[in-house]
Amino acid sequence: MGRLLYEFTESFRIAFAQIRANKMRSVLTALGVIIGIVAVTLMGTAINGINIGFNRSLAILGDDILYVQKWPWHNVEDWWNYADRPPLQIEDAEKLNRIIETTPRSLLDIAVPVVARGAMGVKAGEYQVNGVFVFGTTADYSRIMYADVGEGRVFNDSEAASGRQICVIGLDVAQALFPNRSALGGKVLIGNQPFTVIGVLAKQGSFLGLFSLDTQAFMPIRTYRKYFGVGERGAELRVKIRDKNKMNDAIDELTGAMRRVRGQLPGERDNFSINQQEAFKAQIDPVKSGIAIAGFAITGLALFVGAIGIMNITFVSVKERTKEIGTRKALGARRSTILLQFLIEAVAISLVGGLLGLGLTDVLGVLIKSTMPALPIEFSTFLVFLGMGLSVVTGVLSGFIPALGASRLDPVVALRYE
Repeated sequence: MGRLLYEFTESFRIAFAQIRANKMRSVLTALGVIIGIVAVTLMGTAINGINIGFNRSLAILGDDILYVQKWPWHNVEDWWNYADRPPLQIEDAEKLNRIIETTPRSLLDIAVPVVARGAMGVKAGEYQVNGVFVFGTTADYSRIMYADVGEGRVFNDSEAASGRQICVIGLDVAQALFPNRSALGGKVLIGNQPFTVIGVLAKQGSFLGLFSLDTQAFMPIRTYRKYFGVGERGAELRVKIRDKNKMNDAIDELTGAMRRVRGQLPGERDNFSINQQEAFKAQIDPVKSGIAIAGFAITGLALFVGAIGIMNITFVSVKERTKEIGTRKALGARRSTILLQFLIEAVAISLVGGLLGLGLTDVLGVLIKSTMPALPIEFSTFLVFLGMGLSVVTGVLSGFIPALGASRLDPVVALRYE
């Protein structure tokens, strides 16, 4: 055991002495490995960032919310199967809530109606914000929303029932319309109708970097219907479930309850869709797959080039040190010792490339975060081990054949080599 440890230590010493003696050659040899490790770690950080950003976005929207709507969020190629569906009504939420309240051990908590017709402009004096998502809802919306109220409050049941012209706005809207003061109590025009701001939501950020969740405004649903109508799309019902780990069971219960609300007979196709945030994952997964395929292709090509470079340099090193190998073997060095020496040298060069690649990835990650903060980049310990593991494997595979050739040299022939 002591002899093996000595040979291993001595092989490391000789290998790193050779690398120090030929620094530039070693770095250039490891360039392919550097590029490969940068590619695989950047790919991994991008995928990690997408996953984390996606999960954070779902948490902001509420990952325990189901959306009952006329149209599904996916597979709408056969749109004619959905076009004739009757729109959902605001009153459907009341019917659904009565069913939920009378169902023993229901997995559903509450249904809240939401009506919206798209983005609108909001004004306050000389300031205006366009593209604000304005919608109407009930006071129960506070039970399903995950945004905190930064200032003020959400309207109550009596205010909603009386149809008061009040609203709650997102932080970006508040800062744009009231840049030098609090928005609470301020007057805004939504669709040329005056509203009083009674609440401002805390900062939420954006959903997957695609749209801001801070550019929204909502008001009592009765007020919204009075001034803006409901439109052909009708309402949507947002249903909060009690246990998101029982999502499938909750969907089955909600389907049955909605069929009762809609008065559907057995055998009839559902004339509504129950959407959930899993639909977004189906759209994100191809993006992640594309990144992974491109990253692995670049990684494989770069590591192959790096392996060829390390193999060539190891062959050259064997040729340059043929007499040294012959002398060591003549003095009693075993084949395994020579093999281990050159194999460690190849692995060491590859590890140097891996370390430089990881360092470069870290620098690039910092630069990307500082210049493009919306781009998801998230480094992980797993990627460090993955990068180092790939470096070791590349070194072993590329250095084995030259190292094996060196270990098989005849000492007599090696000593005569010119």
